[in-house]
Amino acid sequence: MSSIKPVRRIVVDDAIPEAERLFGDLGEVILLPGRAIDTDAVREADALIVRSRTRVDATLLAGSRVEFVGSTVVGLDHVDRRWLNEAGIHFYSAQGCNAVAVAEYIIANLLRWACERKETLRGRALAVIGVGHVGEQVRRRAEALGLRLLLNDPPRAEREPAFPHTPLETCLREADFITLHTPLTDEGPHPTRHLLNRTNMGLIRPDAMLINAARGGIVDEAAWLETDTAADIIDCWENEPRINPKLFRRAWLATPHIAGHSLDAKLRGGVMASQALRRFWRAPLLNEAEIFARLPAPRPLELPESEDPICRLTDLCRQAHDFTRDQRALEPMDDTLPERFEHWRRHYPPRREWHAHALPAGLDEATRSAAVRLGFMGE
Repeated sequence: MSSIKPVRRIVVDDAIPEAERLFGDLGEVILLPGRAIDTDAVREADALIVRSRTRVDATLLAGSRVEFVGSTVVGLDHVDRRWLNEAGIHFYSAQGCNAVAVAEYIIANLLRWACERKETLRGRALAVIGVGHVGEQVRRRAEALGLRLLLNDPPRAEREPAFPHTPLETCLREADFITLHTPLTDEGPHPTRHLLNRTNMGLIRPDAMLINAARGGIVDEAAWLETDTAADIIDCWENEPRINPKLFRRAWLATPHIAGHSLDAKLRGGVMASQALRRFWRAPLLNEAEIFARLPAPRPLELPESEDPICRLTDLCRQAHDFTRDQRALEPMDDTLPERFEHWRRHYPPRREWHAHALPAGLDEATRSAAVRLGFMGE
């Protein structure tokens, strides 16, 4: 009898950075676009590592030898976890991997909105709907800007009696800005599909901003079109990539589900999934510091020219990444938009999180202090 162990096969979404380095020592790595991962691809695989574009369920995996599924994104609505559990397949999700990236998307665009209108954010009310990994990161940065927080998270309030929970209706009625950070769920005591709908969206003030950078489907988009708001920021859509053209046209910022697409977040999700698979297979763990040290350094930031404090911060954020560029990738609205939506996601330009950006010499102390509180590198 041969003592040579058979080579394990790992099917990996090719949008995961450094996939060969993360999984190559564990077996044969088969890289495929997420939408191309099908029953033939996984039939002889031992592990499957996906992002958000692969539907993981019995249709895909029944009859395969897959024993481990890892998702390098935080959304769970593309995975039939109940079936995986019944089938005895271990599932891991990289929860929190993109929390910083999404929070930076929210804060950068709130700053840009205030700068363009020559308004302040201090003292204005931000409702954070869902205060988990992403919501907490938004909360910390919003507090640094002096925003007044309204926090809504019924499951967390049930677990933590001291959590400062605000009812959803109060949040919608009182907030200047409303940002959504819940998962998309259909079951349980607090389902979130169409959490915002015709019944409650009429509570939103016409001078308020609504932001969805969580999951498409949390907002009833038909009701959204009937709701007057001052501005909409939409990164997550129902029926992606065939997004609602009317909602796209009315949005102040419309982007192709890229809020969490920093290079750091993508690599972090892959590292987390690799470590989980290694623990499952009792294999040596990665040296994470060495892996993250290989990320490319961003271009140096320049001194902002504006005299306005909000605009100075806005300019630093814009230099780190200009989110209007992501909107321009969706224009014009024509029959090619679904293809361009997916193309931009798959070929997204490298974007480092703020902690990788050193602030320029000569920056005034007030702006430097505020930028460091937002997450920029201090020295």
